[in-house]
Amino acid sequence: MVNSKSVFSWRVGERQLTRGSLPLIMGILNVTPDSFSDGGLFNVQDKAVEHALQLAEEGADIIDVGGESTRPGAQPVSLADELARTIPVIAEICRRTNVPVSIDTTKAEVARRAIDAGALIVNDISGMTFDSQMAATCGQLNVAVCVMHILGTPLTMQADPTYEDVVDEVSRFLAARLQDCEQAGISLDRVCLDPGIGFGKTAQHNLQLMQSISHLQVAHQRPVLIGHSRKRFLSKILGRDVRERTFGTAGVSIALAENGADVLRVHDVQGTRDALVAWQTVRAATTV
Repeated sequence: MVNSKSVFSWRVGERQLTRGSLPLIMGILNVTPDSFSDGGLFNVQDKAVEHALQLAEEGADIIDVGGESTRPGAQPVSLADELARTIPVIAEICRRTNVPVSIDTTKAEVARRAIDAGALIVNDISGMTFDSQMAATCGQLNVAVCVMHILGTPLTMQADPTYEDVVDEVSRFLAARLQDCEQAGISLDRVCLDPGIGFGKTAQHNLQLMQSISHLQVAHQRPVLIGHSRKRFLSKILGRDVRERTFGTAGVSIALAENGADVLRVHDVQGTRDALVAWQTVRAATTV
């Protein structure tokens, strides 16, 4: 059973998001032409909004909207392009559902405009280090944030990721980001941490971090989000192409639930929830 002492609330808007017997699920919506798994599928506004509403119907606790691919080797996009891709979609999603929306960005101006459009969370893969105004902006807006560890940039991060102790180094990076949040006026109950699976890590680094969720929770007293969906480390485990990693992702989701992850960021919300509910039911011998 998950130790209740390792379960932490994340204040998002006026809500307290807390994992129950299962992790919360963040559904991924990439409004990009070039994301590694679903690039080009939802980069038209109507399709993007329709998919967001489907994620909400399937039980997503959060919808995460991103307008810039951060796959290994990705080139940055302009501020204008990212705004054009994300802001109209976010505004329409927020008009049509009460599920909290997150903006996946490293740019302070995109974060500001997304919050103006109704988003409640800023999910920054750089831990608010790429844009010197990001922490201050989030503090001024009094929004929830998810800060992630990355080694380098998406363009360089997988060149040769090396650590003496990946768990310790990631933990120290996240501790520094929590200090940045406090200094910027971001209440720590509004912060979620992400060790950055696949962002400057080998498959072995990723496995070590996913086995160390409780360590990160206890060390920092904050909820931990894991983004593992369809990622390259699964090819090391399964030998599968990105199009064939759905079941592998579900298997990892179950392991992460067992390890106490607070939030799972996934493409397949319904499949993930079904796998988790089935696992929990069998494990607990619940009457159906």
